[in-house]
Amino acid sequence: MNKMEVLETDITQLKVDAIVNAAKNSLLGGGGVDGAIHAAAGPGLLAACKKLNGCATGEAKITPAYQLPAKFVIHTVGPVWRGGQHNEAQLLAACYRHSLQLALENGLRSIAFAAISCGVYGYPIAEACQIAVNEVRSFLASHEAIEEVIFVSFNRPVTQALLECLGKPE
Repeated sequence: MNKMEVLETDITQLKVDAIVNAAKNSLLGGGGVDGAIHAAAGPGLLAACKKLNGCATGEAKITPAYQLPAKFVIHTVGPVWRGGQHNEAQLLAACYRHSLQLALENGLRSIAFAAISCGVYGYPIAEACQIAVNEVRSFLASHEAIEEVIFVSFNRPVTQALLECLGKPE
């Protein structure tokens, strides 16, 4: 049975098969969760990311997790919010689909998602969370191999929006 849950915690501390990094196109680290993941994983992650030659918005790539408790890091590049008229919703949905597909292709059973595009990329939180939950639900409906999906929140508004989208009031 597939399980979806929300945790307000540090994604770098989770012992899951993969954590999903909300990365920049270069994949070479940045601020926020991206910087935290790179710092916690150690220099091996940066070296692995350099070999990937970046990542297009909406796509995803996978690396080992190095010094993190997770086994892998899936890097996906969410869209910068530009008012909603530049395919932002489709690109954000693709981040979740491609990340889940990579997990499936690599035999992973548990995955934790950062709140993609909800930080400095400025995506409206309620909309981003609804896209995340809809995409994951849809994917899990036809792929039972992935047993656990954790939506990791970095603050109360994101936690509340995710719980609302999952129909799990606090």
